[in-house]
Amino acid sequence: MSLERRRILIETLNIGAQFLKKDVLITGGLGFIGSSLAIKLCELGANVTIIDSLIPTHGGNINNIREISERVIVNYSDLRDIEALKGLVRDKDYIFHLAGQVSHGDSMLNPRNDLEVNCIATINLLESCREYNPNARLIYTSTRQVYGEVSDLPVSESQPVSPIDVNGINKLSGEYYHLLYHRTYSLKSTVLRLTNTYGPRQQIRSNRQGFVGIFIRQALQLEEIKIFGDGTQLRDFNYIDDVVDALLLSSINRDCYGEIFNLGALKKYSIIQFVETIQKILPSVNYKVVNFPEARKVIDIGDYYGDFSKFHKVTGWNPKVDIETGLKHSLKFFSEHPLEYWK
Repeated sequence: MSLERRRILIETLNIGAQFLKKDVLITGGLGFIGSSLAIKLCELGANVTIIDSLIPTHGGNINNIREISERVIVNYSDLRDIEALKGLVRDKDYIFHLAGQVSHGDSMLNPRNDLEVNCIATINLLESCREYNPNARLIYTSTRQVYGEVSDLPVSESQPVSPIDVNGINKLSGEYYHLLYHRTYSLKSTVLRLTNTYGPRQQIRSNRQGFVGIFIRQALQLEEIKIFGDGTQLRDFNYIDDVVDALLLSSINRDCYGEIFNLGALKKYSIIQFVETIQKILPSVNYKVVNFPEARKVIDIGDYYGDFSKFHKVTGWNPKVDIETGLKHSLKFFSEHPLEYWK
């Protein structure tokens, strides 16, 4: 085993020790990914502070942290208010920037709001860190949507970016801000481009945050699932536990600083195959292939699945949860918590 590989292995095995009694800030920590990360960090012995504005359409849900509510500090502030950030970033060892507006459709309907929530808020966070906590380790979650329609699959980080909606442009700007502050002010920033993340605590009540949540809700309600297009579009999917692991690994590995990484999966699935996996778990579910609504068709990216070999090489990360297992966990969770999440 090479020395580099040995170092990666040691860091991975000691991941718990890296966060014990460390001070961590999670922006958007009442959302799906943020709350799942907060729960894991509490298990690892970290001191967790959450900042969330609980904007109704953005997916925050106080029920997400019910099991750790006595162990975390929650600050109900908006990142667009830079004064609120100045005290919050002080003395934090790790800052996970997960807050944002993630609906592609909403970004087209209200581009100014998307600009403020995804760009102004990010600049405020980085400026606060530059002035009050330049030693923090920063991790920013971006999206595969920055690539737009792609020609080469799987998609590597070297492929040109060409967002096809306002949200993709603003998330790409957020990436550039982080990398700029890394280069110019030595803030230790890392960017992860997430793909279709799914799992317990996901926002499935509305249609604002991707087809995965919509399909899960329709399945639970025994509605006919509507697949837009022809259903052959290819996608990759990451279960939430794997994404949390990726966030933790990226924050403790110094070779991740100043870099952009794709997440991805070992297997790709068509949209129809994804729904048929739900059918294996809930046989009463039916689906129908329908034409794309015009508003959605113009922001659809066609086939996408990512190449995550760069991230694997640096951190050793591989997704562990297959899609059938992940969907079983997800459907079980939501069936046990209908009022909190989808009814």
